[in-house]
Parts: sequence; C-alpha cells; structure tokens
Amino acid sequence: MPARLPVGAGLGFRRELLAELEAGVPAAVQFFELAPENWVGMGGRSARQLRSFTERYPFVCHGLSLSVGGQRPLDTDLLRRTRAFMAEHGIGLYTEHLSWSSDDGQLYDLLPLPCTDEAVRWAAARIRQAQDVLGCRIGIENASRYVTPPGAEMDEASFIRAVVEEADCLLHLDVNNILVNARNFGFDPFDFLHALPLARTCYIHVAGHHVEDDGLLIDTHGAPVIDPVWDLLAAAYRHTGPVPTCLERDFGFPPLAELGEEVARIARLQAAGAAR
Repeated sequence: MPARLPVGAGLGFRRELLAELEAGVPAAVQFFELAPENWVGMGGRSARQLRSFTERYPFVCHGLSLSVGGQRPLDTDLLRRTRAFMAEHGIGLYTEHLSWSSDDGQLYDLLPLPCTDEAVRWAAARIRQAQDVLGCRIGIENASRYVTPPGAEMDEASFIRAVVEEADCLLHLDVNNILVNARNFGFDPFDFLHALPLARTCYIHVAGHHVEDDGLLIDTHGAPVIDPVWDLLAAAYRHTGPVPTCLERDFGFPPLAELGEEVARIARLQAAGAAR
C-alpha cells in the first residue's frame, strides 16, 4: 500500500474504542495513531479490523519501547518488523520518545536522560540507526518526567534541540508533556515551547493528565484536555502551522462523541493557525 502521511486532527486507535469506531468515526477524525508493538504480527479478527481502517484512513506509528536513550542494543528486529508493517498498511510516519525504558528487561516507564553532551551523542547515534533500519526520518517526542537526572550541562529544551539536530530527525511535539513538566518543576511552558526546534515539528500530541492531592501532575492520558494545554497548542500552531495533531486517550474513555468533540477542537485551532 502506498505510504500516506497524516493531515489534520486524529485520534489514538484503541481496542476499547473499536466497537464505536466501527459504528461510525467522528467527522473530525482524519487519521489514527497506534503503537506498533501492540499490532505487529497480529492476526485473526484484530488484523482484519485494523485493515478495515488502514484502507480508509492514514495511520501513524508511535513507538513505546524502542528506548532510544537506553544502554541495551536497539531492537532492530522490532524496527524491521515495524518497517514491514508500515509498508503493509501504508503508514508514512513513525515517532518515539526521547527517553529510556529498558535495562535487563522492559521497564514499562519512560525515564529521562541526563542533559549532557555525551547523552546527546549517544541518543542521536541510536536515532540515526533507527532511521537507517526504518528507511525514513522519525519524529522524537519531548517526554514527561518526574525526576531530573544529575549532571546537567544544558537545559532540557537545549538538550532536545541538540539531539534532534545531531540526529537530523524530526520533532514530535507533546504540549501536554510541556505543561506537566512546567507545573512540576516550576518553569514557564511558553518559554520552553519557544526554545524547541519548532521548525522541525512533524507531529503533535495533546492529552489530559491527573493532578495528585499535593499538586503533582501525572501524564495519564486518562482525562479531558484542559484549557492551558489548548493554549499551548494554539501557541505552537503560530510557529509550526497546522501540523497533524493527535488526541491521546488511553483509559477512562468517555463516549466516542465526546472524544470527537476534542478532536474537532484541534481542527478548529488548526484552521485558526492556518488563517494567521
């Protein structure tokens, strides 16, 4: 199938939503996103259901376990299988997190890298390797974090910029992650946004989060998007234009119509950004 790139506003493709999606996709949804780890090699009914959507809509692969900042060798077998999966379903974009998530085994968490020159070179080399195996440039996402690794030689936004430029990859911008980190660590989210290499933005995430009793924000993707995140998204579009943007929702699913309303809000902000 010819590769297709996403446009407009999209939604995370989750099995919990399949029955409603098969009954009717909200009009605002122009593409879907999936985690390739959850679908590569899948057969039977699940494969047929996926195919019925990839034949009609562009999809994005958003990886969860590549661990581009980790010490273990990259899972090139997964990357090769992902490349074949993308070709089979006409998927033209792959993104991953700027983090590490494996040691002796998969840690099932996205952990931050130290903001050092050595970490820049290490992560960038692994991203270049992933791009070589996949045969395309990939988007790297700014991740949420709950601890600051010691030994920083630069601020986080400068670190992200350095990795993206050294790897010659693209930026996957997550505006909710910016807000979560800004509230938890006490910096201005708009200053952080403007310090990123926004000209390389290929893709954007918006999502909701949870607020603990002590005020700590947790990036859960389990709640509606709040106004400060929408404000950051609008600010991003003023620099990036109407980059394809996906609403992430991983649990606590409301009726599909409510998710469709959030996707429609993305589309309205994109239209306003394009008009500017």
